[in-house]
Amino acid sequence: PILTTFAPLRRYNLAAGVLHTLSAVAVVALSNDFALPVNANYMAGPPGTSDRQMVDLLQIRMSWLIGAFFVLSALAHFTVAGPQRTSYEDHLANTRNPFRWIEYSLSSSLMTVAIAQLTGIADAPALLALIGVNASMIGFGWIQERYERPGGSLMPFWLGCIAGIVPWLAIGVYLLAPGADAHAPGFVYAIYVSLFAFFNCFALVQYLQYKKDGRFANYVTGEKTYLVLSLVAKSLLAWQIFSATLAG
Repeated sequence: PILTTFAPLRRYNLAAGVLHTLSAVAVVALSNDFALPVNANYMAGPPGTSDRQMVDLLQIRMSWLIGAFFVLSALAHFTVAGPQRTSYEDHLANTRNPFRWIEYSLSSSLMTVAIAQLTGIADAPALLALIGVNASMIGFGWIQERYERPGGSLMPFWLGCIAGIVPWLAIGVYLLAPGADAHAPGFVYAIYVSLFAFFNCFALVQYLQYKKDGRFANYVTGEKTYLVLSLVAKSLLAWQIFSATLAG
């Protein structure tokens, strides 16, 4: 299919960049200093003993974490609308957008950390593992575009789906809290369910692109959908967290 003109995409990217920037400024400016710890539980004796030493390594201010993934998105949008516009449009003509996958590997990993911390996951190695698995999921999406064409194999896509479900299963363990007498507050469950749905929408877009389904046979339709999904998903996570923990 013939790709539509790329001119509207520049306006889409500029608008998205401005909205992400405004959201970052608003969250940081209006938030309290709510922070969550990152810690490590070290051995304090020989292997197999119950002696442990819990050490807080750092505190992550949630407003700065949210601001960071908004800023990363804004930078990506301004980059492809400005200095890298020609490269961006050349890649789009070949049904690719590496800029998207680079940004997602960073911003969605920060989003995953925010969700994990809100469910009580504070262990540094666990958070690093969640970042690594999430970035791997994004990497498989990039590989799908880099080495396959619409209508071709979906093997990298399915591998990405397998990697992508792991962080949600890990976080879900803390939400289900088997054996625990208390559970996370309701807003944490709302964040988990809503962001899980949106993350799956990104996967659905790529699936429809590579199945050349209806309007998604045109790669630019998928690109526009990614832009909207990115803004909505980040805003949904940010303002749910803000209203529950950061307001005032």
